[in-house]
Amino acid sequence: MRILLRADTHVSFAIPADDTKPNRAFTFSQLMAALTVSLCSMVLGFTAGYTSPALITMTDQSVTPFEVSPQAASWVGGIMPLAGLAGGICGGPFIMFLGRKTTIQVIGVPFMTAGILIGCAMNVFMVLSGRFLAGFCVGVASLALPVYLGESLHPEVRGTLGLLPTGLGNIGILVCYVAGAFMRWDHLAFFGAALLIPYFILMFFMPESPRWYVGRGREDNARKSLIWLRGKDADVEPELKILVQTQAEADSQANQNYVVELMKPRNLKPLSISLGLMFFQQFSGINAVIFYTVSIFKDAGSTIDSYVCTIIVGVVNFMATFVATALIDKVGRKILLHFSNFAMILTLSILGAFFYCKDNGPDVSDLGWLPLTCFVVYVIGFSMGFGPIPWLMMGEILPAKVRGPAASVVTSFNWACTFIVTKTFQDMIGGFAWNSWSLLAVRRRVRRWSILCDIFCARDAWQDPGGNRAEVDGHHVRDD
Repeated sequence: MRILLRADTHVSFAIPADDTKPNRAFTFSQLMAALTVSLCSMVLGFTAGYTSPALITMTDQSVTPFEVSPQAASWVGGIMPLAGLAGGICGGPFIMFLGRKTTIQVIGVPFMTAGILIGCAMNVFMVLSGRFLAGFCVGVASLALPVYLGESLHPEVRGTLGLLPTGLGNIGILVCYVAGAFMRWDHLAFFGAALLIPYFILMFFMPESPRWYVGRGREDNARKSLIWLRGKDADVEPELKILVQTQAEADSQANQNYVVELMKPRNLKPLSISLGLMFFQQFSGINAVIFYTVSIFKDAGSTIDSYVCTIIVGVVNFMATFVATALIDKVGRKILLHFSNFAMILTLSILGAFFYCKDNGPDVSDLGWLPLTCFVVYVIGFSMGFGPIPWLMMGEILPAKVRGPAASVVTSFNWACTFIVTKTFQDMIGGFAWNSWSLLAVRRRVRRWSILCDIFCARDAWQDPGGNRAEVDGHHVRDD
């Protein structure tokens, strides 16, 4: 009998004494693997936050040798997630055939090329080309990172170390905000390209995912990978045996037509959960905040300098992730998601009312501190729930045999939602003004988004995963 436990369940077993040393859940090698791919995530965060400080100097004719119209500026922000959609589609086949590690490392070359292209841009087309290339790499990486960590980390530390990419991604956003307060847009692009070097070098020393090796029939390589990850003294044979067994079960039930395979109930259920989490993550509006933080604070008339406000938001975003890291395996995914939802609803309601009063009365000039306060609480709420958990769960719950195509669908869907939010945000600001956006935030987002999100998070069909990676896969294989 196989027993599956929730991530927030702690059970003690009395085990008869024997001479076999138990495998350690935490090892330095696992920390290094998580930290290395998280350095890639830091570049992703830097790329996402780039437009917030860069557009201020890019649209300044005294700094930029070419004109950047408001519509072009909206595309500088919006084209990255659009390219991320393409990257998500291509990322699935990449991680299936090239491998998880190889995919993460290879994208470093076009990523660096994108930064150099933007830094050397002589027209808007070059900037958009660089942003598209960077967005494509972000789309591939955002798919490959959680899959790699979900398959490589021990289940007892997967929740904690699995949040490192989110933590360093937030550091990347913070670094971009701080550097952008002192650098022009072109110098900032060169700086972002240089951030790629550490992770690109360290990836040479990381092992490939043992699950990928097993899927390719290379058990000896999978054993070496497990020994590297679990420690030289660890007995990896039981874990390897489970990986081989679940892979064989998945192979026996697999159909080469991945579209048909994805539509089967045992695969459609975890896929729908991942899609739902990504939908609510993006339509919380987080990327509109990350992409245009400086502009939002300028329009809000905050009594604190807009760059300072942006840096404060970046610091809070970074720190909140580590609070989530400490809580996720103790409190559980569901509770953190409910807290995250409530915090964002509350702050969006207050912020929407503030902008409405600012345009229509009464006078709110004495409340110049309120936008920053709302953004701080909003970012805390997001970073503790809907920021890291959807990505973490994507690597945990998608069945092994269809994980590549399924992760590709989920990631592409996420970037499609991101494009809709970031592109239409600028158009909405220009076309309808802040008061209309505030009404949208108060009336629609608060009532509809919150109700749907809470219903989704409360579904009995969704359980917090926390078991062995292979056991989770086995559960889905048997769940017909």
